[in-house]
Amino acid sequence: MSQKVLLNSKEVTIILHRLACQLIEKHLDFSETILVGIQPRGVFLAERLKQILENEYQVPEISLGYLDITFFRDDFRRTDKPLEANKTQINFIVEDKKVIFIDDVLFTGRSIRSALTAIQSFGRPSEIELLVLIDRRFSRHLPIQPDYRGRQVDAINGEKVIVSWKENDGEDVVHLVTN
Repeated sequence: MSQKVLLNSKEVTIILHRLACQLIEKHLDFSETILVGIQPRGVFLAERLKQILENEYQVPEISLGYLDITFFRDDFRRTDKPLEANKTQINFIVEDKKVIFIDDVLFTGRSIRSALTAIQSFGRPSEIELLVLIDRRFSRHLPIQPDYRGRQVDAINGEKVIVSWKENDGEDVVHLVTN
């Protein structure tokens, strides 16, 4: 097994600031916009973006929620290992709001399809956008594309993209792992 660093800590920080600026350009004060981190790994990215927007760009009171999609996936019955659901934490109405789904890696698109179904339990958003740190562009099973992407990666099926966050893994780094 070999691994290659795709993004180091400094590059991750630069990308996060670029993504934050792109969000500000489109959503200005975020009064009608909600950030939704897709459990489990999108939560770290969503929290970091919220922190950057509020602390470094003085965007006040950004709504942030977490969405668990475990039982909305179309493949959840196809595994032998027991599923571990995460917690959905959306303490606001999404009706007529602009929702930005946030995830670390866009791979097949199935997680996003599941999130589109799951969010309907909380109302009907006026618009849904997708922000990802890593876009694996040649791996899509569904016609889903990000509105905001940190880095586009050409990875073949035998390779994995692993995103590590300092809050959870001790450092911000993105690896391409080959079996």
